[in-house]
Amino acid sequence: MFSLRRATRAYAGLARARGNATLQNSSQNVEITTPPPPPASTSAKSESVQTEPSDTAKQSPANPSSTKENVEESTNTKKRGRVWPTKRPSITLDRPRQYSRPIGVGALPVYDEALTYIKRDSKLRKEELEEYKSLLQRAESAPDWNPADIERLRDKIRILEIQSEVNLPSVRWKARNGLADLNQTVYRHLIEQRWREEGALDLLMERIYQMNVVPDMLPEMHPSFDLRVNFPEPPPQSTVLRNRTKRKYQKIEPGVFLLPEQTRKPPMMYTTVFHTEPRLYTMLMVDLDVPDLENQTYQTYLHWLQPNVSLSTFSQSPIPLTTTHTKYIPPHPQKGTHYHRYVLLFVPQAHATERMQIPVPTDEERLGFNYREFAEQYGLDAGRGGGAFMWREVWDETVSKIYQDVLKTEEPVFGRMPKPDPYAEVKQAKKYI
Repeated sequence: MFSLRRATRAYAGLARARGNATLQNSSQNVEITTPPPPPASTSAKSESVQTEPSDTAKQSPANPSSTKENVEESTNTKKRGRVWPTKRPSITLDRPRQYSRPIGVGALPVYDEALTYIKRDSKLRKEELEEYKSLLQRAESAPDWNPADIERLRDKIRILEIQSEVNLPSVRWKARNGLADLNQTVYRHLIEQRWREEGALDLLMERIYQMNVVPDMLPEMHPSFDLRVNFPEPPPQSTVLRNRTKRKYQKIEPGVFLLPEQTRKPPMMYTTVFHTEPRLYTMLMVDLDVPDLENQTYQTYLHWLQPNVSLSTFSQSPIPLTTTHTKYIPPHPQKGTHYHRYVLLFVPQAHATERMQIPVPTDEERLGFNYREFAEQYGLDAGRGGGAFMWREVWDETVSKIYQDVLKTEEPVFGRMPKPDPYAEVKQAKKYI
């Protein structure tokens, strides 16, 4: 019985194969017949659903070439199928995307109820915000109000501006996907919160304290804005492609090792500042590990200095340093020394709007630059905010080129003192005489 069933199935497969072969061999003089339409049903439902015969059924059997084209087209369509995108398109300010609910209305009643509650709370906070704004207008126009009370009203308004929209899913989605409007307080709060709590600031402070930048250079540091540094990518290994390939700038992680060739030119510095009013900062770049032979210790070297850098939320990025106070000297770790720590600082000035007059240091004053004395003299305090970054470098053959072309001095070589050889005179004498 089992053999008979298998034979029946095999015969049915052969019949289907023969039918397909008949369609494919329509170029020969083979008559193709179309199957008759199904018999009409007597039920009312079948009569209402019945439609006109398809184009294939209407086609005359006397034209086999057109039948072959239709069959091949349908076969290719099935093979090709629908073309799906391989990846999600990027979201940028040039190609923004609109927020859409992750769950349809009614699919999850709990989500709908939570969203309704968030919108109702946002509406109440906005009504309260309007009341405080009107109260602030009356306070500013009245002469008998205390300035401290007016400042407290402004702080309350700032808090309500954040609370009224911080829980809306569309606001958080825009802040996460780079579509935030920094003119609004809520977006500045979310971006600063992300920078402080999601690891970027923690990584920077971890490297600064692990590498002993604090306290070797300054007693304390509390960054208040995000500073990102870009240097050119490492050169290719091939000497042929090294001078023919244009290297792109890439983002650098704090504390990594860079090649001296990468830092031959000044970096591209990007900032995300969270205060809207312009404030003045002093930018410094120093090397903490230059050997000091006289005192048998290390000293600092000033590589770059630019006072009166104005920064705010709407500042241009990268920072355009059109006029340089003290020209940029590339890092040049000396041969025979350990790795060098390079620190880049943006320190807030004592007066946020008053420009400082700092004399340009000479080349001799760069070596042995004391940041603590400099900060005390001009009222700089990194504990009140600012930006910071650091990286490390070691000597390689390209440093000799920096000494020759930029510094135009003889390259020093450091290391352990050679031990005297007690057999030097004996080795100089001739042997076998």
